[in-house]
Amino acid sequence: MSVLDPVEVAEVEVWPFHLKGKSKAEIEQILASAEYTVKKKVVELSKLKFVLNEKDIPTTREMELPKSYRKRIVPSPIYETRQHPDIRIAQRAATIADLAKIIVERKVQKGLRRTLLFQAVRLQSLAKERLDQITGPIEVETGDEESGDSR
Repeated sequence: MSVLDPVEVAEVEVWPFHLKGKSKAEIEQILASAEYTVKKKVVELSKLKFVLNEKDIPTTREMELPKSYRKRIVPSPIYETRQHPDIRIAQRAATIADLAKIIVERKVQKGLRRTLLFQAVRLQSLAKERLDQITGPIEVETGDEESGDSR
């Protein structure tokens, strides 16, 4: 299932933990706290204030994370080509179409539907940024009650 496009992710950051000698319960607690802490960090740094994650991340206590390592996972020539705004918009639209198809074909939980919504919000943001680059900033109507769209 393609919830994320690796080219849109582009980089991976990891936090190595030393868990040797810890019980299963301790490891689960550490990893839950780490996952929650990373989620909070990512959302805080996100321009759109959400993270594309199909499953819910349980709220737990935050923790101090170990030193992280970050690396681009997409090779340079591909990365540079794929950074063109029109290509990013097309790729995002294709991801949305794939997710919508999966939702139609399978019984899915709320997480995939939420991911579809967040992908659509991201597509709108990318499309507006691109339009603003070409025409200058404009106001975009959302197509809800003001336009008479009652669907």
